[in-house]
Amino acid sequence: MIEFQPVRLEDRAVIERYTMPSGICNCDLAFANMFCWQEVYRSAWAEVRGFLVIRFRINGGERIGYMQPVGEGDFAPIVPLLREDAHAHGQRLRIIGLTDEGRDMIRRMHLGAFAFESDRALEDYVYRAEDLRTLAGRRYQPKRNHINRFTAEYPDYRYEPLTPDRFAECMTLEREWRRLHEGHTSELCAEQRAMQRAFGHFEELGLTGGCIYVGDRLAAFTYGSAVNDHTFVTHVEKADTAFDGAFTIINKLFAQHLPERFTLINREEDLGLEGLRHAKLSYHPAFLQHKFTAIHLHPDELACKQLWQEVFGDDEQFVDSFLMHHYSRRRMLTVELEGRTAAMLHLIPFTTGLGRTTYIYGVATDPAFRRRGLASQLMRQAMALIAERGDDAAFLIPTPG
Repeated sequence: MIEFQPVRLEDRAVIERYTMPSGICNCDLAFANMFCWQEVYRSAWAEVRGFLVIRFRINGGERIGYMQPVGEGDFAPIVPLLREDAHAHGQRLRIIGLTDEGRDMIRRMHLGAFAFESDRALEDYVYRAEDLRTLAGRRYQPKRNHINRFTAEYPDYRYEPLTPDRFAECMTLEREWRRLHEGHTSELCAEQRAMQRAFGHFEELGLTGGCIYVGDRLAAFTYGSAVNDHTFVTHVEKADTAFDGAFTIINKLFAQHLPERFTLINREEDLGLEGLRHAKLSYHPAFLQHKFTAIHLHPDELACKQLWQEVFGDDEQFVDSFLMHHYSRRRMLTVELEGRTAAMLHLIPFTTGLGRTTYIYGVATDPAFRRRGLASQLMRQAMALIAERGDDAAFLIPTPG
């Protein structure tokens, strides 16, 4: 089993020895993010055959995941070691945050053994730093107009570096924003606790920030850190919404005050929030950083995938999505012949206007075993189970051809 240790401040140098030259833009690999969100994700690290491996709790729950190993060359040969570690914890291997190149490495070395998917809500928005510094061109005209209105209405505004004497004001602004938008201040949320940890170790974490003041009132603040030698990640950006345009101007001025070596700025994901997605897209990202999840398939899932593709001809992405979101061994009925899955169907529960319903899905028979009544056999079993459960309805939508 791999010897992992918790992410501590004193580990920054060794972790960044891998991440800084990597060129990977994934915001989750920023040391400050690992450390500040430690309470939620329980991030731990290890060096494995020349690669940095980060293990964490997915969504702060019981399931463990591994970030894409970071190092020089092909990391696919160490994947079996990660699988052994996951199995030692009674879990399957889940690798999170894979780049396109990382996904392809695993796919080549472990052909067919994994299912892959990228969640759009978790993809990072990466921008050319020069675009955010200048807001040049027609597409940024609305942003420039917004800033012009702000500067005209608040001519006494000023930009200041974020320094320790301003941290308390920042937390007050954040709490007030949360009170107005979420209606509570009694308990610090995970993001607020992460901010407190960042402010408590700001310099040690290599964080850089900025603020906007209107007179003596804090209107906006932001901070972030480097994820690699040329990419800066904006971890937090908050503004008093009473000052229209505060978000726009803090974004621009902070980008202008970053060192020139940062040619890319990662503004993290949108979490599937419609308003946040619209705001991030309005700055015209250079690209979205894919963050694929790979799960190691169990034998029954492999058999399902192989039969599915042979019978239906669906692409791998479609089948992988089914396996990751809808598949359940308890809800798959099969006929096993000659040491393989000869036929299968899946029972997917859902609710309709008719009441509790089962969708009979993915009914397939291996061409080598057709004309033996296997599908009919499975359908009889399925209808008996549906009746036994007392469902109100069942659907079967035949596939043409």
